[in-house]
Amino acid sequence: MTESSAPSSALLTDRYELTMLDAALLDGTYDRECVFEAFTRRLPAGRRYGILAGTGRLLELIDRFRFGDDELEYLRDNRVVRQETLDWLADYRFSGTIRGYREGEVFFPGSPFLIVDAPFAEGVILETLILSVFNYDSAVASAAARMVTAAGGRPIAEMGSRRASERSAVAAARAAYVAGFSATSNLEAGRTWGVPTMGTAAHAFTLLHDSEEDAFRAQVAAMGPGTTLLVDTFDVEKAIETAVRVAGPGLGAIRLDSGDLPNLVRRVRDQLDRLGATETRITVTNDLDEFTIAALSSSPVDSYGVGTSVVTGSGSPASGMVYKLVAHRERDGDGEWVAVAKKSDGKPSIGGRKHPVRRLDSDGRAVAEVVHIVEAGGTPDDTGRDLLVPLITDGELHREHLGAEGAKRAREHREAAMRELPDQAFRLGRGDPVLPTIFA
Repeated sequence: MTESSAPSSALLTDRYELTMLDAALLDGTYDRECVFEAFTRRLPAGRRYGILAGTGRLLELIDRFRFGDDELEYLRDNRVVRQETLDWLADYRFSGTIRGYREGEVFFPGSPFLIVDAPFAEGVILETLILSVFNYDSAVASAAARMVTAAGGRPIAEMGSRRASERSAVAAARAAYVAGFSATSNLEAGRTWGVPTMGTAAHAFTLLHDSEEDAFRAQVAAMGPGTTLLVDTFDVEKAIETAVRVAGPGLGAIRLDSGDLPNLVRRVRDQLDRLGATETRITVTNDLDEFTIAALSSSPVDSYGVGTSVVTGSGSPASGMVYKLVAHRERDGDGEWVAVAKKSDGKPSIGGRKHPVRRLDSDGRAVAEVVHIVEAGGTPDDTGRDLLVPLITDGELHREHLGAEGAKRAREHREAAMRELPDQAFRLGRGDPVLPTIFA
């Protein structure tokens, strides 16, 4: 899709973003220089780390955050804002600067993973877009990373498109790939983000034919003996015998989508070996999550397919992320910077411009997340790993974060970041965040 044909993302927002803008234009505070930051207040109960995902998607959406004739007509017809505000929106282009964690980075409560420097009007109307992308994508990636760890190096495919909305399905496939999944069933994720795709046949294909053998022969004729045959439509033992007879001992794989998997997988492996199909792989796809995958760690499973659990964040479909104004100029242009913070009971924030650093020990293992309060343009005197990278500078996107190449870079960074974590981070039992967040 070319930039000119890409749909606007400007109305993927909450009404109060624009009514705040409307009021700020009226009272003259709209162009006051501000610092916004996004962070999570807490990890889902029992989780020890999170994985940030969605950066590449967000940058493309910000690039398309433009109010064209259709968007302006809707706002005008529904009297959302005044005509003067519509005139301002017609020329809107984000001209500020955004820095943040690399996509794929590990995150912890309180540490700002995104910092936006912009006039109030330009920064505030991005709030909903920023949070909708990061809250969902990071929930998927955080759950997916736990599944990847539980799989112990065995490949996992994402196949949850039918358990999410059509656009969320694409986002979920991308986030799972960033987190270490090897493939997706979703073709749009393959086209847009370069995620490898996979898939062969469902039970409907078997039921279409007069016999299971006819279905297997048709699939092998179309896809070759290296295909994956689904063997639990009727009787697994008979289906495996038929599959090997039809495809030969070079049958690529069989898929199990039901049953008592630990016991079934062992019986299936023994049967395949007796039939001479010693290289035929076994993939399982039956309502898996990180806990069931871990329970199969000693079984002769070769690969997994995960659907519902990954696209719903394995029970935590959002990441608790918020977007807060933390500093602004006292007066337009040349005034002093003023730290501002929310003091609501149970939801306080910490004011001031911040700079997060990850401290490592002599072995390169992470020991703490340190968030420094800094002056404008300042950087902390800290030997830890600097977590901020430029994403948008004066309105210009850093394009290395975009597209399929950006998703691949994020996947590689996630792997490197997780290698820094202490071993207790990877326990599936409930626990506190594995690193403390320290404000310095």
